[in-house]
Amino acid sequence: MHTGTTQTVFLNGEFLPIEEARVPVLDRGFIFGDGIYEVVPIYDRRPFRWAQHHARLERSLARIGIANPRDAHGWASLVRELVDRHPWPDQFVYLQVTRGVARRDHAFPIGVAPTVFAMSSELVAPPAEQREKGVAAITLVDERWLHCDIKSTSLLGNVLARQAAVDAGASECVMFRDGFLTEGSSSNLWVVRHGTVFGPPPDRLILEGVRVGLITELCASEGIALDLRRITREEVLAADELLLSSATREILPITRLDDRPVGAGRPGPVFAKLHAAYQAAKRA
Repeated sequence: MHTGTTQTVFLNGEFLPIEEARVPVLDRGFIFGDGIYEVVPIYDRRPFRWAQHHARLERSLARIGIANPRDAHGWASLVRELVDRHPWPDQFVYLQVTRGVARRDHAFPIGVAPTVFAMSSELVAPPAEQREKGVAAITLVDERWLHCDIKSTSLLGNVLARQAAVDAGASECVMFRDGFLTEGSSSNLWVVRHGTVFGPPPDRLILEGVRVGLITELCASEGIALDLRRITREEVLAADELLLSSATREILPITRLDDRPVGAGRPGPVFAKLHAAYQAAKRA
């Protein structure tokens, strides 16, 4: 059962207060950003789309050559235990695995146990004003590395992109590589044109957000056409609606881009349908 308001975390086999958690300075996650992470939303104390989050966790570990430190049952049990130790009905569980502690050397160390860290925080839904009025975004050139499909802890490029948006008074950025849409600093992006939802196809230049599969399912259930293909900057600027999706922000409308209105400058009918369907799916 939950332990009140004290936030409890898991670190290398031990549950302890977050203030007491310590990682050695030679952990490769600290030195190199050599690790992966996953964020799992929890609604009514139940993990949402856990199978998809777990599968992506396993893919990311395999892509960077870290042996999975827990089997499927072990990960699911850890998530349940963290949720049970906290009072909030809605939470988000953060899971992180680094290559472990070793002498500083770029090459992979041999015989080193991975560092496993996990915590749960309260999940607060986006403010009603953001759903009713939408949020602002700016366009940026995507200057990150070429393996964005790995959910890596090496997030400096994303951090700089998000800060550029904050500095411009916006909530998110809309990034382009070679003139084609990729994603936001911490979200997937969707273009609506003439009632059809368009999204970039999954490849190494974007993170295949778990919400990509969810949006695909919601579009099918709501009778909304969906097309995953390369999207030009011109198509984004001509969008009727522009949406973002992520584990913690769910689905939100972007109604201003580079201080200009997107479409009519207010949330549109496709957002309304997808938002309602998302709310139903997460409580089902």
